[in-house]
Amino acid sequence: MREFSVPPVVTVADDANLVNPVWDNAETAPDTVQFRRRADSGWTDITCAQFRDEVLAVARGLVAAGIEPGMRVGLMSRTRYEWTLFDYAIWAAGAVTVPIYETSSAEQVAWVLADSGAVGCVVESNAHALLVEGVRDRLPALEHLWQLELGAVDTLVAEGTSVAAAEIDKRRQGVRADDVATIIYTSGTTGRPKGCVLTHRNIYSDIANAIPVLPNLFHEGASTLLFLPLAHSFARLIQVGVVQARAAMGHTLDTRNLVADLQSFRPTFVLSVPRVFEKVYNTAQQRAHGESKVKGKIFDWAERVAVSYSQALDTSPGPGLGLRLQHLLCDRLVYRKLRAALGGQCRTAISGAAPLGVRLGHFFRGIGVTIYEGYGLTETSPAVAVNVLEAIRIGTVGRPLPGVTIRIADDGEILVKGDVVFREYWNNPEETAHAFKDGWLQTGDLGSLDDEGFLRITGRKKEIIVTAAGKNVAPAVLEDRLRAHPLISQSMVVGDKMPFIAALVTIDEDAWPGWLESHQRPAGTPVAELRDDPALCAEIQSAVNEANKAVSHAEAIKKFRILPHDFTEARGELTPTMKVKRDAVQRTYAAEIDAIYGS
Repeated sequence: MREFSVPPVVTVADDANLVNPVWDNAETAPDTVQFRRRADSGWTDITCAQFRDEVLAVARGLVAAGIEPGMRVGLMSRTRYEWTLFDYAIWAAGAVTVPIYETSSAEQVAWVLADSGAVGCVVESNAHALLVEGVRDRLPALEHLWQLELGAVDTLVAEGTSVAAAEIDKRRQGVRADDVATIIYTSGTTGRPKGCVLTHRNIYSDIANAIPVLPNLFHEGASTLLFLPLAHSFARLIQVGVVQARAAMGHTLDTRNLVADLQSFRPTFVLSVPRVFEKVYNTAQQRAHGESKVKGKIFDWAERVAVSYSQALDTSPGPGLGLRLQHLLCDRLVYRKLRAALGGQCRTAISGAAPLGVRLGHFFRGIGVTIYEGYGLTETSPAVAVNVLEAIRIGTVGRPLPGVTIRIADDGEILVKGDVVFREYWNNPEETAHAFKDGWLQTGDLGSLDDEGFLRITGRKKEIIVTAAGKNVAPAVLEDRLRAHPLISQSMVVGDKMPFIAALVTIDEDAWPGWLESHQRPAGTPVAELRDDPALCAEIQSAVNEANKAVSHAEAIKKFRILPHDFTEARGELTPTMKVKRDAVQRTYAAEIDAIYGS
């Protein structure tokens, strides 16, 4: 058993809450730009004073509608400015925000609103409104439904004129650190979502202790463009951090325009999940190879230089003269173009929700965009560990944040203590009791701590595969290496109670047309028609061979199956943060798995 902790930098006072910094910013730095909002002509600045005034106006409207302290209000929308505005307005009214993924099904929405006892819900679109109305007979507590696209903000602002601003001051000042701030229903890869209760202290402690160790990200003058769903606790923490540090933030509600928005917004840092970084790398590689053989070779050389340069940064002499000269040339030929795709000013990024992988970490640091990989759960508000400027070790998720203690149990499970740890699952004392052991949160993740406190994630307890021969296999390392191949989108390792390890593989839709052209196959041919094609199978086999280098012979993938289409969130195969829902995939592709094992 190994344990590592870092003393807190900030201890949250009992009367602190997440909404008061909005008022503090308006008084201290009223003209500082807090948000930048997408407009037809570009980006419109919203100052700290303007944001406070808008939060106040919407909060008055919520109070006029009868929202009382402690009541729950659902919030279902894409990532847009109004999401953040309502989040803070709900808090200012003393109420509790219940985020709902905008891609949720009717059954999921009904469960979240009913279980939380939400009395109101903010939705974005007609489709969302119809979905809620379709299950309203199952929501006896729901009294209000506001729609952003039908002027919810203006409606509430107008109705709020009957409520004195002093009432909002009284309510927000009455919110205590241990009051509930939000109930986040975990999307999870298995089972019905559980409502994770997070207090103002939980989230405040997390971000207040993260900002001091990430000063290169969170400071006045810094900016980020948020495109992950705010219903996810990871994106939510960045939102709170931007307000706390008086940085600037924009929102992108349509990721199809992400590159254009990044180039016009020009953030200094971004937040993402590993799959997005993989897509950036794969797209750049495919484009280079598609343009000409020469450009393809230049990109491959630049990739090798980037990785070597990053690896050399971790040695005492650092990169040698020859490597530095190569790196300088690669920067002019390749790296600048890649950074330009992120807006040109972005030199740092945060990655979480899934393993990034050593290869991608070194590649991006080598091109001049250092990715600080971190780790956490919804139940930990969410961050518990992160790589930082002064202490980065690629391949790990960093050291515990100040105020957090991490312990590795005898069976390898990661246990956590600290003010960031949630209080309970809403209306679910049985699951709450199962989550803790002797005061420690049981994360369900497996990992190890080195002598300097860097945490390495090795897998999930529930995902460990035990073969018929009794060999324990953690699928994450194999799946990460498979996804490194530009033609592979997703992978899932199988083989529990089977004689050998196998894998299900999906093909990247963006890479597929290029592969068809380069292999003289008819344009537009679907993967389903070519998944037994010898050339395609040979290419995937090469990826399998590369992945197998990371494990023993007993853990290696012996067979694979190319699936007819990629996993999607709409079919229930992925979570909103691109994690594979293993149980759902096992059920959907049971016949494919049976075919692998001849049963």
